[in-house]
Amino acid sequence: MNAIQKYFQYRQSLIDQYLKGDMTKREYLQRNYEAVVYGDIRPFRNMDTVEKALFNYQYYNALAKEMKTISTTKDMDGILKHEYQGQSNYYYSKKDRATLQILRLLDYRGVEAYFIKMRSKYLKGKLFEIVIAEENIILHSTSTQILNCLRDEMVFQEGSRISLIDEYVNHRY
Repeated sequence: MNAIQKYFQYRQSLIDQYLKGDMTKREYLQRNYEAVVYGDIRPFRNMDTVEKALFNYQYYNALAKEMKTISTTKDMDGILKHEYQGQSNYYYSKKDRATLQILRLLDYRGVEAYFIKMRSKYLKGKLFEIVIAEENIILHSTSTQILNCLRDEMVFQEGSRISLIDEYVNHRY
């Protein structure tokens, strides 16, 4: 088993613990963050396989969420808060690059995408889900570039649906 497979196996065990109620969403996010930051793998410069691009997606998503969480710390200096928000946005953009690469590698085959019903007013009509059922992959984004690509490839279904992982995406952390 290679390092990427070990990471995804560990991540699945975290998801299972979260689903059983053995850990909170925040604990899940923290452990996943630690796994990517302190793990044996760094993001791949050349995302020539779905597996590598998916690792980069998870890596940058974990960093973005951590920076976003830090930016919401009460009593934080406004300039520092802005820097953390900027870092979060930067990592989300890197995650979106990985998402595009996954879609390109799959040539959009087996891809289904749609907006998801959100409790968050900010994310309503912005966050969409990308499902690649055959690969057992669920991705999320708010990127208009990705949205336009999905529409151009005619795999985006207008309207909104309940997310396949609704409890997770609609649970605050």
